Amino acid sequence: MDNNAIKHTEVVANRQPLFCPAFNKLIDLPTQPQKIVSLVPSQTELLFDLGLDDRVIGITKFCIHPNEWFRSKTRIGGTKDVDIEKIKSLNPDLIIANKEENIKQQIEALELIAPVWLTDVNTLDDALQMIEDIGQLTGTTNQSQLICDKIKAGFNNLKHETSNLQPNTACYLIWQNPYMTTGCDTFINSMLQQAGFQNIFADKERYPETSIDEIKARQPQFIFLSSEPYPFKQKHLDEIQAQVPQAKVLLVDGEMFSWYGSRLIASPKYFQKLMAVCMHKI
Repeated sequence: MDNNAIKHTEVVANRQPLFCPAFNKLIDLPTQPQKIVSLVPSQTELLFDLGLDDRVIGITKFCIHPNEWFRSKTRIGGTKDVDIEKIKSLNPDLIIANKEENIKQQIEALELIAPVWLTDVNTLDDALQMIEDIGQLTGTTNQSQLICDKIKAGFNNLKHETSNLQPNTACYLIWQNPYMTTGCDTFINSMLQQAGFQNIFADKERYPETSIDEIKARQPQFIFLSSEPYPFKQKHLDEIQAQVPQAKVLLVDGEMFSWYGSRLIASPKYFQKLMAVCMHKI
């Protein structure tokens, strides 16, 4: 056995349980996980960027990035309806889930199969901590730190670009029939703030229903129609624009506002471009 192998064995043997804030308990992984199931699209992409191709064995049908994993990895259902038996058959040694995206009862059932690491991400700081935690869990701390450094640099630059601008008011819609928006305690709200926008529904929590009449009464300068979870298209933009002519309605990339893994590296530049478009359209 070479020195590197000996060192690796010593590190694995001395692994300490990690505290999982979302569970409020320690998660004991005595060895680095070699068979990982990911139940969250944005975290699946993070695992890819951490270089864990041979160690991720199961993903959801919504884990579309990277495309090569979407085409080749075993799919274990959706985020809200995971196939418990299929996951059990994969015999994983780690399952990565999220408090918001996955269902509590299913998480409890999965804990009987393998250790579950549950994340809870509502702010940029939460996302950075999650990336560091998963890096520590999987023995990829160097890679996770590089990703965090790139994200921090991008958002620091974005903050410099927007610091002297008066925040524009915005309504961010994620669904229709009924229309649903985002409240103050969501990751999307945090991203709106980072991008230089003031959420007109920041006085509400989670994902409240709303209406065209309420949106008009709150007088947003902009209405953003997200590409996910509801896939808003040009026809929806035209319809809402006709109903709320005082606002500018724009289609936006929902992944840039709601994916809290390594995709955050690209978000600041996207927000800068969006701000430029908004400034031009006012």
